[in-house]
Amino acid sequence: MARRTSLFGWLRRSKKNGGRKTSEGALLLDKPVNPDHRYNDVTPLVAKFQIGQVVRHRHFPFRGIIFDVDPVFANTEDWYESIPEEVRPRKDQPFYHLFAENERTHYVAYVSEQNLVPDESDTPLNHPDIPEWFDMTPRGTYELKKGVAN
Repeated sequence: MARRTSLFGWLRRSKKNGGRKTSEGALLLDKPVNPDHRYNDVTPLVAKFQIGQVVRHRHFPFRGIIFDVDPVFANTEDWYESIPEEVRPRKDQPFYHLFAENERTHYVAYVSEQNLVPDESDTPLNHPDIPEWFDMTPRGTYELKKGVAN
């Protein structure tokens, strides 16, 4: 029976071999393994809101339905820098993708958790992309359609 070894042990042995092919298989390292780094560590952040939840912006007059969540900021630096510094949100929090709407138009918004609050109104949303992604339940909530999630 073959000897079992941990991934970290295998990487450490491969590092000693300079990252070259070993008898156990191929491994090409472009950087040395750092034994103090926690690889594939899960973020401790937990999203406050969920997909399908209707929310509104804390400061601006729009509301929307969440269709995706990033555990931390994942947009471009240009987008981030375009926000005035005095109101720029922290990057180390969940950011939500919304099918958003206001009195005049509908659009897709990217909003930090600190700037969202639950929308308590019973007014249905009118964004044209909602029917493609969500079904309205008898309770008046939105449920993600099967096959839409990746």
